[in-house]
Amino acid sequence: MKKTVFVVDDSLTNLSKAEEALEKQYRVITLLSVRRMHAALEKITPDLILLDIAMPEMSGFEALKQLKSNKQHANIPVIFLTALTDSYNEALGIELGAVDFITKPFSEPVLLNRIRNHLDIDEIIQKRTEQLTQLNDGIVFTFADNIERRDKKAEGHIDRVSSLLKSLLDDMASLGVYIDELRRWDIDSFISAALLHDVGKLVIPDCILNKPGQLTDEEYQLVKTHTIAAEKIIDQMNSRTGEMGFFNNARQIAAYHHEHWDGTGYPYGLKRTGIPLHGRIMAVIDVYDALATDRPYREALPHDEAIRIIRSDAGRQFDPLIADVFCGIDG
Repeated sequence: MKKTVFVVDDSLTNLSKAEEALEKQYRVITLLSVRRMHAALEKITPDLILLDIAMPEMSGFEALKQLKSNKQHANIPVIFLTALTDSYNEALGIELGAVDFITKPFSEPVLLNRIRNHLDIDEIIQKRTEQLTQLNDGIVFTFADNIERRDKKAEGHIDRVSSLLKSLLDDMASLGVYIDELRRWDIDSFISAALLHDVGKLVIPDCILNKPGQLTDEEYQLVKTHTIAAEKIIDQMNSRTGEMGFFNNARQIAAYHHEHWDGTGYPYGLKRTGIPLHGRIMAVIDVYDALATDRPYREALPHDEAIRIIRSDAGRQFDPLIADVFCGIDG
């Protein structure tokens, strides 16, 4: 759908010239006065207004003041059309909120390019943001995948975690579970950050990480240090990038996903809502995936059996509200 541009000028020649320059790319509405502009605004909200400064009925400066005083129209970008080229008028226009000036008589290419720059800037920013997000996600996934490859029993874990997290968060939101907190989250960033939940395993020797049988108590205590190690690693990453939101998610997921609702977990023995929501959510996902996949010492449990175990540990190991939502997800 074409974006809408109002052109407000008391000269039919200027209106015609502007329409001819813009009509192939935009929906152009030409208006001979500020009064007609206000009448049109009652029915249509344009994406941009080209506004002449020197008009007999009301100056463009006064018209812009009126636009900015109206909450409904205050954010519409306004470009002044003017034969006035002195710095005073430019400064006044910018102070009032104009985004640009185009000098009359204008050339069609200049008019089109100026408008394109302002109307397409959001799309350009969105595209660049998407590109950076894809780059970030690709780096995080590759990093997490290489960590996973060290742990032979965790093959495919990060893909399953992403899918399970999305389903759980969607269901929590639709059921209103912890909805006030979830509304403040960037869910895509949270899911991406969750891929780093086992980054602390970098410090665990391969001989322990891939031991074919049960771990000794001493070995298990060493494995448990991966949560503390994860905090340090993620803090180091954050100090070099400044991506506070992403790494805050990653840190809270990695550090707290082995805490238990009843306070018997590690590393800090937190309990109930003293455990950050990030960790309480990841705890359910991580345990379910461990139960439902093959381990050196046992075969994967059927989905129904894994769900039964999650449900039986609600209120002990897991936040009962989150466990209840998760157990309602179809396998």
